[in-house]
Amino acid sequence: MRLFLCEKPSQGKDIGKVLGTTQRDNGCLKGPGVTVTWCIGHLVEAAPPEVYDAQLKHWSIEQLPIIPEHWRVEVKPKTATQFKIVKQLMAQATELVIATDADREGEMIAREIVDLCGYRGPIQRLWLSALNDASIRKALAALKPSSETLPMYYSALARSRADWLVGMNLSRLFTLLGRQAGYDGVLSVGRVQTPTLKLVVDRDREINQFASVPFWAIDVALFATGPSFIAQWLAPESYTDDAGRCLQETVAQQAAAQIRTTAEAQVVSVETERVREGPPLPFDLGTLQEVCSKQLGLDVQETLDIAQALYETHKATTYPRSDSGYLPESMLAEVPAVLDSLLKTDPALRPVMEQLDCTQRSRAWSDSKVTAHHGIIPTLEPANLSAMSEKELAVYRLIRAHYLAQFLPHHEFDRTIARLSCAGQHLQAVGKQIVIPGWRLVLAEQQPVDLDDESAPRSQVLPALKQGLSCQVTNVDLKALKTLPPRPFTQGELVKAMKSVAKLVSDPRLKQKLKDTVGIGTEATRANIINGLLTRGYLIKKGRAIRASDAASTLIDTVPAAIADPGTTAVWEQALDMIEAGQLTHDVFITKQSAWISQIIAQYQGTVLTIKVPQGPACPLCGSATRQRTGKNGPFWSCSRYPECKGTVPVDSATPKRSAPRKRRSASKTS
Repeated sequence: MRLFLCEKPSQGKDIGKVLGTTQRDNGCLKGPGVTVTWCIGHLVEAAPPEVYDAQLKHWSIEQLPIIPEHWRVEVKPKTATQFKIVKQLMAQATELVIATDADREGEMIAREIVDLCGYRGPIQRLWLSALNDASIRKALAALKPSSETLPMYYSALARSRADWLVGMNLSRLFTLLGRQAGYDGVLSVGRVQTPTLKLVVDRDREINQFASVPFWAIDVALFATGPSFIAQWLAPESYTDDAGRCLQETVAQQAAAQIRTTAEAQVVSVETERVREGPPLPFDLGTLQEVCSKQLGLDVQETLDIAQALYETHKATTYPRSDSGYLPESMLAEVPAVLDSLLKTDPALRPVMEQLDCTQRSRAWSDSKVTAHHGIIPTLEPANLSAMSEKELAVYRLIRAHYLAQFLPHHEFDRTIARLSCAGQHLQAVGKQIVIPGWRLVLAEQQPVDLDDESAPRSQVLPALKQGLSCQVTNVDLKALKTLPPRPFTQGELVKAMKSVAKLVSDPRLKQKLKDTVGIGTEATRANIINGLLTRGYLIKKGRAIRASDAASTLIDTVPAAIADPGTTAVWEQALDMIEAGQLTHDVFITKQSAWISQIIAQYQGTVLTIKVPQGPACPLCGSATRQRTGKNGPFWSCSRYPECKGTVPVDSATPKRSAPRKRRSASKTS
């Protein structure tokens, strides 16, 4: 029997339909000589410390470090029934095809089960980028040998075990040290979550410590021929900062008075440059999350869920957890079929379709830049738009637009810079005249001018100007402005910062090691990391912004700098990539991680921490002090006499309120 092992029942149904498995059985689908079963995500998980030694259930610094000599996994109780079915089917199988998600995590889901079940037969790998029938048939005709994807498993295993070592050891270490210092909460440390948290803590501190500086700008309205336009005053360099902002109010006032008095400006020079912009790449997941956060206000997990639904449920787009926006050159042959399916899906696209050049080859088509997965694009078969929710449709249209943009001309515009003189003062007007809309027909501006920055030049079309032309001054607007602090992170901007963390690394040694493309976390895990920080109460949503809590600041100030440094974690991610490429072994990586963990524990054992313990409002029931805890809905203030007194206060409440008692929950301790 040939057994296909899928990740989810929905995948099993899609693949089984193509394979002809029409007979439904318990936890599987059967057909002539072939069976399809599924995992329902992870059926097994890394065993907790107490499985290795029952005494480890109770936390103690003396027990650290906890480093398993022989690593163990155990069946998850919630899915034990399905694991039993998979194990029975593997015992009957003469050949196994791994059909889990085509990524590092999907490889681990399957291989851990294969090892635990003791399967020793031949293995092949089904590598899918889309779940429509045509893509499944194509992948079935080109199964990969097991050895080709095995290194992905070793990389995922190294990631999992490194996370376990950091989470189990350092969360216990710093929580116990924190309790000695009077901090009652769990200080949860994670290999990826802690550096991610530091990004937000650092941004918040930068905002809080920001000292606003006043500056002055002058907008001058001018008229020559045609429409009026706006020129901006260029302050003398001796009175400006590095950004060209005038810091002297009297200088700006004098300049404004002189311009008003003269009421005429002369054009000194006019320079026009033709600018050609190619289309943006198709989406990778991180970029999709960033754009959906900015344009649609979606959380990163919500964007991932929608992209997964477009892939699994609607069969409308390709595999979403991609870290590349490039497309393989072999897919150029599929362009006519994809465009035809898009037109069948949405006939309203016909006017745009008539302007496409199917033979055009944008920079997106590059075999050398495609990673394990290509960019997220529409599939070969028509989709049912009426079955999509409003949000799903919005995300689908973004993905579709980025694909269509590859077959439209470059966006071309003329950028004109006019320099003028008025009463000895220098003015500058910047104009933009679109010549060829090109791919902007399907994609709006993705980086508009910051409307909160009153000093930023606005896009305008300048009239015909030439040297020596006199322009009438119709208005002079002297503006008193202040420099603005950085904005808090949104979830989409935090994902972007995680992806491009190498740019934020200041250590020159790390900077040299890292490529600009190396980030922290993966496309598949970043949303979970952010959600975990929100759940633990380390991050707090404030509208679309996310801010760090007091507990987050306490944690970042407590742990060693190397643990919270995004650069260190990015180096680890680079090592995981090396394992996947066969350039580093899993055992060497874990040995180094174990030694590093042991070194930190030896360094901090016996250390007395100085921790700022958050002070909450008085208990609304008994008046005692409260301590911040984390429940299923996030952080809250709980009476220090719990469980004798069950008074609680919401964290965001300005005044204490009586609230229903909460059940005590243990906080998660791993990454």
